[in-house]
Amino acid sequence: MIKKTFAAVAFLAMLAACDVQQVPQSPTTPAPQTTAPAAPTLSGAQAARSFVRVVQTVEPVAERECRARTSGVNCDFNIVVDDRPGQPANAFQTLDKQGRPVVAFTLALIADARNEDELAFVLGHETAHHIGGHIARQQQNAVAGAVIFSGLATLAGGGAEAVRSAQQLGATVGARSYSKEFELEADALGTIITKRAGYDPLRGSEFFTRIPDPGDKFLGTHPPNASRIDVVRRTAAGL
Repeated sequence: MIKKTFAAVAFLAMLAACDVQQVPQSPTTPAPQTTAPAAPTLSGAQAARSFVRVVQTVEPVAERECRARTSGVNCDFNIVVDDRPGQPANAFQTLDKQGRPVVAFTLALIADARNEDELAFVLGHETAHHIGGHIARQQQNAVAGAVIFSGLATLAGGGAEAVRSAQQLGATVGARSYSKEFELEADALGTIITKRAGYDPLRGSEFFTRIPDPGDKFLGTHPPNASRIDVVRRTAAGL
């Protein structure tokens, strides 16, 4: 469903009247680098039309994949535009209060797209997070980490404050333990969704060449860009 998408189209169209500036991105979606030449961004009007077209095309494919790969899961995606002023370029998947999967794009991310393939790949990637059950799995990991760390603190004779601190640390460690794997899983399934929707996932994943490489940091949230591009290439080769 794209009710909120169409509500935001008028706002998106306003981008056509001005030059779109690069917006620093959040840690989950790093800011594009400016050291290497890049294809020009779409105009505001082009971005608005492209985004709506991509949503109309990719959403039903993602919902079919969701129904085929899951059981008892809400596959009615709600694609929305986060039009709050000043939001960095980002896209994320969450659940609403009724458990319906929501995928949100900020205006800055839509404006930064070089082509529809990039928008399609991002949408495929975010819907893949829901299909993979990554939110629930991350919550389970966080709970497990909290229990283990608080238990160790208790055994070590720590007081209530020490146990609470250990619990918080454990939850953070647990939540991040498999976050890189979740991202690679979403890249692989996102490649499939993008391809089946008629877009080019290889071209779509080129945005990885414009963002800072997070490297392979301990407890980092995202894998190295090279690893992500390799997953896309290998997955696309098998389709």
